[in-house]
Amino acid sequence: MNFPFNVRQSTWMVAVAAGLWMTSCNKDQEIAPDPQTPVTAAPSNPNQSVNNWILENMREVYYWNDKIPANPDTTLAPDKFFYSLLYDYNNSANTERDRFSWIQESAEELKSSLSGEEKTTGLEFGLYLRSQGSSEVIMQVLYVLPGSPAAKAGLKRGDIISAINGQKLTTGNYSSLIFDNTTFAYGLAKVENNQIVDTDAVKTVTAQVFQQNPVFLDSVYVRGGKTIGYLVYNQFIPGPNGSNSATYDQQLEQIFSEFKAKGVNELVLDLRYNPGGYVSSSVKLASMIGKGIDNTKTFYRTEYNKDLMAEFEKANQAGQLVTRFQNKGQNIGSNLSRVFVLTTGHTASASELIINGLRPFMPVVTIGETTYGKNVGSITIEDETGKIKWGMQPIVFKSFNAQNQSDYSTGFKPTIAIDEPLQLKALGDVQETYLNAALAQISGTTARIAAPAGPQRKEVGSSVQRRAGGSNMFEVKSKLLF
Repeated sequence: MNFPFNVRQSTWMVAVAAGLWMTSCNKDQEIAPDPQTPVTAAPSNPNQSVNNWILENMREVYYWNDKIPANPDTTLAPDKFFYSLLYDYNNSANTERDRFSWIQESAEELKSSLSGEEKTTGLEFGLYLRSQGSSEVIMQVLYVLPGSPAAKAGLKRGDIISAINGQKLTTGNYSSLIFDNTTFAYGLAKVENNQIVDTDAVKTVTAQVFQQNPVFLDSVYVRGGKTIGYLVYNQFIPGPNGSNSATYDQQLEQIFSEFKAKGVNELVLDLRYNPGGYVSSSVKLASMIGKGIDNTKTFYRTEYNKDLMAEFEKANQAGQLVTRFQNKGQNIGSNLSRVFVLTTGHTASASELIINGLRPFMPVVTIGETTYGKNVGSITIEDETGKIKWGMQPIVFKSFNAQNQSDYSTGFKPTIAIDEPLQLKALGDVQETYLNAALAQISGTTARIAAPAGPQRKEVGSSVQRRAGGSNMFEVKSKLLF
């Protein structure tokens, strides 16, 4: 949704119509000095204009604008200045603090990444300590983007990478080896007798600018008299970057049309690698799943900072804070008694919005790990004049479902707790750990899920987090992102 009114138009205008961007420019007044008073040149501060722009916007729309320091240090570099404004950013003991706002030096790169376009080899991966107490790190390939350089090189889900360009990955070098190179010679390892063993196999891949299609996989299975629809969806993106078409949303609609035609009466929604995205896509997906919903039912409502909420009330437009489901001919909710959602710690934001928004209307069974815990959303802000190249993504709202619930800042704990093993089967394989757990629950073949076999490792990071701005979720083109 968008702000329904203008706020301080002399500085910037909050978008009213979809398709606009929230932008900002500075219009600081210049006051001529008294000609009788000697003028002493002030020391130059190259960061002043950017930091003034940051501060002005944050004081307007930031969800915790009442927590911004009264006199922040505007001599800091813009990124350090931005993070100095955030609410309790470094206090890990506060689960309600701002963990999510971020800034980038290039607004254009920020917007591209939010639409699934980035320079990449096409690997999405988790990073783990090789063994307990070790400083060595391994990359576990979670999935490979079809048609990407990595896919063409023959890399696949479950591959283990222990070296890049001849160097073993460690806690001290993995970041630079993974993110500072363009060409990668991936040294592969394998699991043998529950141990990770290096091999001589090397796959060489060169990164390129690549557009991810978030609609990764869909299948239909029949088990125990049930027709089960399965969807792997990896980011909430309506269409390719720079495109006005809702190509990916339309793919989702086609999939649900097929689910409906095939009589799907159980749904497994795989969001384990989905860090969020556009709220508009989240609304469409939820509207094809929800039971007994229509465009009169609340999917979620938003709460902004106290100043903006007062403006909504003053303008008698509080109703604009509610986003309702859509009437979708592809809806299969009437055939469903519940929905299964596969989750990890990377399941966040718009993915969690799906879980929370559907809870008042049907049982949502989560399988996997506790989700990330992001019940707040952000907008993209860039300088409309083009003079300032920075782009920022501050948190501006908190969300609540139709029952006024927003109780997942620490994540949704799984109904059925399982971990992904080190040895991964292909997504869609009925023996793949997560999907197998869901199929077992649906068919009633087991009442308990066994722990995955094989060694478990401590995660130290992932490309999913980086794709999400460091576990942040986004908004682009004036649509609230979550």
